[in-house]
Amino acid sequence: MAIVVRLDVELAKNKMSVGEFAERVGITPANVAVLKNGRAKAIRFSTLQAICQVLNCQPGDLLEWVSDEPSA
Repeated sequence: MAIVVRLDVELAKNKMSVGEFAERVGITPANVAVLKNGRAKAIRFSTLQAICQVLNCQPGDLLEWVSDEPSA
């Protein structure tokens, strides 16, 4: 099973650069890249809350579960 991070979609919807987003959320651009590339192993709820506040979205808009099993 895999969790796909859709941060790039939400950034595009909000026409926001990675730099501006990182500054407003209070994380580094490098950590934004880790999130966008799906390399993050965890995220603090306080960070998730800040991301949702800045992007005016819900956690489900950012995270999607995708099954590793082939569909029948």
